[in-house]
Amino acid sequence: MSDGDRRAPHPRDRTGGAAHVTRVCFRLQVAAEHMDAYRERHAAVWPDMLRAIASAGRRNYSLFLDDDGLLIGYYETDSVVDADASLAASEVATAWETHMQDLFTGATGRADQAARVLPEVFNLEDQLAAAGG
Repeated sequence: MSDGDRRAPHPRDRTGGAAHVTRVCFRLQVAAEHMDAYRERHAAVWPDMLRAIASAGRRNYSLFLDDDGLLIGYYETDSVVDADASLAASEVATAWETHMQDLFTGATGRADQAARVLPEVFNLEDQLAAAGG
């Protein structure tokens, strides 16, 4: 997946009209030798970084780390484009990503901008609504 494809607006991303939640799931690979450091750093994320994520419009944000270093992230937002732009412009987000960069396999830049976004193929609520109940 090219950088242009990876960071392109989500097909359901809405920036106007009625609020529409876009669900985003992504994956990264934490280097095996840095698993403990990754967990330690996320046990106490900088308060300013937490506020930057929230003010960017990301909600219901969770990270899941498997024993093999596979990191799965999930969040919801009203606009992927606006949330990404807000974090890209944030000094604290830039500092946090620099602080985290060495923990990832093949890190060549900010992990938040290199994450592979996974396509959603099923959502219970969407299908229930489409089925009328």
